Amino acid sequence: MDFIEISTPRPQVTVVTLNRPERRNAMSFDVMIPFREALEEVSKDNRTRVVVITGAGDSFCSGADLEDPGVIPNIGGLTVTTIAQRSMELLDDVILALRKMHQPVIAAVNGPAVGGGFCLCTACDIRIASESAFFRAAGINNGLTAAELGLSYLLPRAIGSSRAFEIMLSGRDVTAAEAGEIGLVSQVVPNDTLMSAVFDLADRIIGYSRVGIELTKKMLWSSLDASSLSAHMAHEGTSQLYVRLTTRNFEESVAARKEGRTPEFRD
Repeated sequence: MDFIEISTPRPQVTVVTLNRPERRNAMSFDVMIPFREALEEVSKDNRTRVVVITGAGDSFCSGADLEDPGVIPNIGGLTVTTIAQRSMELLDDVILALRKMHQPVIAAVNGPAVGGGFCLCTACDIRIASESAFFRAAGINNGLTAAELGLSYLLPRAIGSSRAFEIMLSGRDVTAAEAGEIGLVSQVVPNDTLMSAVFDLADRIIGYSRVGIELTKKMLWSSLDASSLSAHMAHEGTSQLYVRLTTRNFEESVAARKEGRTPEFRD
């Protein structure tokens, strides 16, 4: 059985599905390594304008597989300490692969996003949740730290530091409704309309310039690391001038508005 499923249910949209429903899509190395490889493959697919991440069955991702962690490659001759370090790097690479993707990535959170699954969806660019979804920073419940796979970096930036501290330190569940209220997800929809809501958003994004969308994603992520407002504004300005001066997108937008038609951005 393939633990990762790649599908193209509609033009220019690729869905990458964690396909291990009997284990609630738990994060074993046998799942996460091919998942990272799938992300890298899809990122290079120029036919894909939007990527959707979801889970098979009724769960998004239940976090680390506590029964069978899978096989860690290339560890012959290493000590336990070094194996532990290598294993965390393999998982970190999944989060970094999401961030590096050219296309916007939408997490279709169709059920529990627990532990590493919470980290995974938080690393996506946009999150849309079904009503049955919930989120939990489960490391703290297991006597470990809740700070893993970038969550202590990403979550405060998504919902503010006070809420992030409370959620990560308490180990409590965040319902889909609360996630919508605090801005962790952009939409909460009925279970049976999740994918249609995701595809509606994807279609809207696809209608715009490829280079405009990809650079906007880069600027948004870059803003999280910016040393100052002025430094980031200079970065934004260079990006805007690049698109304005090297494409005819702006002229096409003006012409289409005058003619009452949808613009065709050719970049």
